[in-house]
Amino acid sequence: MSTAMWTVIESPIGPLRLVEQGGAITAIEFSPFRDGVRPLGAEGADHPVLVAAAHQLAEYFAGDRTEFDLPLAPAGSAWQRSVWAQLLGIGYGQTASYGEIAARLGKTNAASRAVGTANGANPIPIVIPCHRVIGANGTLTGYAGGLERKQLLLDLERDEDAALF
Repeated sequence: MSTAMWTVIESPIGPLRLVEQGGAITAIEFSPFRDGVRPLGAEGADHPVLVAAAHQLAEYFAGDRTEFDLPLAPAGSAWQRSVWAQLLGIGYGQTASYGEIAARLGKTNAASRAVGTANGANPIPIVIPCHRVIGANGTLTGYAGGLERKQLLLDLERDEDAALF
């Protein structure tokens, strides 16, 4: 397995650490970073995948990008990857509830908690848009980056004239 490369970029929601391994993005981490969670490898701001990710995220925060075109390799269980695949189907500016995601996976509403757990374990937030999943009653629920960040991302996507960057 190839060594991971990483870089830190500034964003309107705080510094983001982008991690690449094997030619794909494997993580986007919110600050404060939890060093020691995974071996990071070498700093590689000039790695083509990290450069592309930084550029696309800057466009997203500027309100100029609604879809990402990056190679992704999130590590997780089969269940987690199935949930994350569903998240990629939630369009820019749209939201879905945990129960709706469960239904799309052929599960009952009782699987909502399992969807929430998988959603919270998403290693590539923003690009795999876990911020677009909300409670059944339309309220914001947990977000690994904090509810303030989640609200900022949703506001950016709802307002055509918004730009955070």
